[in-house]
Amino acid sequence: MTEIHQQAGLAGEAPARRAPNKGVLIGVGTLLIVLTNAVIFILPPLLPIIQAQYGLATVAETTWLYTALTLGGGAGFILLPRLADLYGDRNASVAASAFLAVGALIPAVGDSYPTLLVGCILMGFGGAAQLLPLGFLRRNLGEDGITVGVAVLVVATGVGIVVGMIGGGFIVESLSLRSFFVILTAVCAATTIACHVTIPHAPPAERNGRIAVLGTVWMIAWVAAILLTLTQGLVWGVAALVPLVAGIIGGIAWVRVERRSTAAVFDVAMMKTPLVTASCLCIALFAAVNSAFLLLLSTYAQITPADLRPEDSYGLGLSALQTGWLMAPFAAAFLIRGTVLDRALLNGRGVPVFVIGALTSASGLVWLALAHDQQWQHLVGAAVMGLGTRIGYAAGFTMVQMAVPEEKAGMAAGVAGTFMAVGFAFGTALVSGDLSASLVPVVGTGLEVAAKGLYGTGYWLSGVLALLIVVTVLISRARSGRRVESAVS
Repeated sequence: MTEIHQQAGLAGEAPARRAPNKGVLIGVGTLLIVLTNAVIFILPPLLPIIQAQYGLATVAETTWLYTALTLGGGAGFILLPRLADLYGDRNASVAASAFLAVGALIPAVGDSYPTLLVGCILMGFGGAAQLLPLGFLRRNLGEDGITVGVAVLVVATGVGIVVGMIGGGFIVESLSLRSFFVILTAVCAATTIACHVTIPHAPPAERNGRIAVLGTVWMIAWVAAILLTLTQGLVWGVAALVPLVAGIIGGIAWVRVERRSTAAVFDVAMMKTPLVTASCLCIALFAAVNSAFLLLLSTYAQITPADLRPEDSYGLGLSALQTGWLMAPFAAAFLIRGTVLDRALLNGRGVPVFVIGALTSASGLVWLALAHDQQWQHLVGAAVMGLGTRIGYAAGFTMVQMAVPEEKAGMAAGVAGTFMAVGFAFGTALVSGDLSASLVPVVGTGLEVAAKGLYGTGYWLSGVLALLIVVTVLISRARSGRRVESAVS
């Protein structure tokens, strides 16, 4: 297998360096996470004006932008956190931020659909910067590094989601598309400079590490094939089974090869640690629930009842900006400090924490399945969903980080992030399919929207995903118990 051997940092000891300012480091980590999540969630409200401005004939052409962002993110989640381990946190963070800046600059200058498509790929790749703070905070904050890093990731993710939705609504109402990309370029460029100035330039955490090129490219390929199916399945129909089958077969073969490899992309021993694989699966399920909830709420809220026939009437008639504010309780719940639950995770009681997060999310989804006709009902559901998702993400990323030494923190973040990307795409595809099952006409136009009853169905389906989290961790604990009994006997 072709390998790139890490050369940096092998010659002698690193000179003494000044301890980083913890507050500044946490601040730049928060900025990276908020910015990357905002970029991801700012795009959906912009899709209608993108279609109109560039004269795109079909919705499928527009959704390719989101697909490009997702595929770029899939590659970034695999590669960038590992590069942080091998080439340094500052170098990886600066590179990721630069990808975001260049990705925004291309459509700002080109102002066309092709340049926007290229820009989305680059911004998607740079969006993996949201995982990098897990590594550099852990490596610079001592004993509290894991707890603080995960807390910053979870809180800033929630804030970034709502900032993106509110920002997208504001841009739709107030700014031109080109102005938005000019501003985004400036913000990403400033973030690049902030990363270079504030993140310590330390020797690579894993000085003798290496990247298996073939294994990495192979993994990016099969993950991309699965993500492509999940994002384009409704458009391609039966043809979408081709990349899906290729991705699944490629993934199974990749796992078999990686188990025997001396330079595996991800640490095989880590994945065999009790509850780590289950934690990754739970992260994927929480991400699926998260994306499903966001899509159901934002779609329902922006339907205007007066635009439908009386017998089909539903919706809240909100603008994109107002819908973003409706999501504020979701972000606020992410700000709640879970000290008791964090202590339980550090003491090895991850299963109860996962169960609490899953049941909290399920209760919010059941509430919304039964009551989603009024704004206050969505506010309550958003708060409960935010709390459950916050608990789930915190548990998943903490459990995976605890399974590896500090020098492999980036690799662990990459594993978890890859599962999160697949889960998010799956949740979006599931709800998109549900909302396309039965359509009703918008009066006076050639447009159609989902029938009212499909929203309840979507929330019930999402609730099933939440309960699968409980099943996953209980099966994992039972299997671990059997292994221990076999070892003792």
